[in-house]
Amino acid sequence: MIKSTKGLLIVTVIVAVLMIANTFSYIEFTGKEEFRFTRMLMYFTTFLAVYNAGFFTQKYIQTRKKK
Repeated sequence: MIKSTKGLLIVTVIVAVLMIANTFSYIEFTGKEEFRFTRMLMYFTTFLAVYNAGFFTQKYIQTRKKK
């Protein structure tokens, strides 16, 4: 397990970027408005990954200011 704030920040940013790239590969511009549970789950997971990246960025900035 990663214990440093900088390590957590790096891992969460990488995961968020990869999730966004994966989500963009799901987008279809064909005009079919089908509901797919896996697609909705991927969007929700991407949202959580970006939220966590923002959270750890804020935590990293706060710990850097304390030093």
